[in-house]
Amino acid sequence: MHNEFTSIIEQDGEWYIAYCPEIPGANGQGLTIEECRENLAEAIALILEDRREDALRGLPADAMKDMVVVE
Repeated sequence: MHNEFTSIIEQDGEWYIAYCPEIPGANGQGLTIEECRENLAEAIALILEDRREDALRGLPADAMKDMVVVE
């Protein structure tokens, strides 16, 4: 699945610091912009995976579960 999110990147001394306003808590850092962006992408993926697991936990056994694709 392909998703796009906003990354806000700022420089702090030698480090680049990034966050994603659409995903609260998703932050990244790196010595290069690319490293910072990759670190942020990993954080976004981990947060979304955790939220999905949390949301599906405790569903009734007879609930219908399907996938929807958002382009």
